[in-house]
Amino acid sequence: MEVFKISKSEKQENHSHQNQPNKNIKIAFFINFIFSMIEFFFGSLFNSVSIMSDAVHDLGDSISIGFAWFFQGYSEKQQDEQFTFGYNRFSLLGALITGVVLIGGSFFMIYRSIPRLIDPQPVNYSGMFWLSLVAIGLNGYAAWILSKGSSKNEGMLNLHMLEDVLGWIGVLVVSIVMNFTEAYRLDPILSILIALYILYKTVPEFFSTMKILLNGSPENVNVENLANSINNIPAVKDLSHFHIWSLDGEENALIVTVLIDSSDINKTREIKEEIAELAHTSGVKDHITIEITTSKDELEKGYAYGS
Repeated sequence: MEVFKISKSEKQENHSHQNQPNKNIKIAFFINFIFSMIEFFFGSLFNSVSIMSDAVHDLGDSISIGFAWFFQGYSEKQQDEQFTFGYNRFSLLGALITGVVLIGGSFFMIYRSIPRLIDPQPVNYSGMFWLSLVAIGLNGYAAWILSKGSSKNEGMLNLHMLEDVLGWIGVLVVSIVMNFTEAYRLDPILSILIALYILYKTVPEFFSTMKILLNGSPENVNVENLANSINNIPAVKDLSHFHIWSLDGEENALIVTVLIDSSDINKTREIKEEIAELAHTSGVKDHITIEITTSKDELEKGYAYGS
């Protein structure tokens, strides 16, 4: 029995649908990696510690994006005997690594900015101005591409690119102000504000990803309401082994065992269809397993007559 056989048309449809996230992440990777090298060169040339710090940060970003690229591609593999749900969750590992780099990078930015508050250093603000314009354009383009994606990985990387855009807007503003006032302390002040903003945006997303990996209930599903709705079906007397989780932040799964009277055993299909409809309405549309039993003991032990 070929349980995991998938038709050619299904493979083509899946490949077309899943290849876009990988393409978006690849573009973001090359933009970030190449520009981090440029930052190292010009940061040294302009004597700008903030640009050099951002170069270190962007290099770490590009490494995490590389991991995300690999995991996103790996997640597109079809289900097999080793991973019967497929490889979707591997994309979450990329999102998790990116989150760690974003959080760590933000604290690093704060750490590097504090000494500049105490002892501000002059920089080549004219060079900073022109470099920031190029950086805003490149990172803005990458952020725009990733904003159109729907995967958890792309969502985390979009924050990733947004961080760089905001950082370079700060550099642009500082370079303009320093051209007239030489208020060098504005550079570390803006860096700290941007880092705090990124932490504010990234930390919830990081814990959301962790929740999915730990099989937490999907945020878009009201678990209590769904359980009550199933219990309120006239033929359903009780339920157990009620589990809802998300595979990758997009696809949700449900498994439930329901107790019915033996006189309703011929209505099994109707009961299952009604439960499935409730699940669809609640946001569980992809993987639904419904077991039926007529025995209270079997309900508690998890036994059932069929699926």
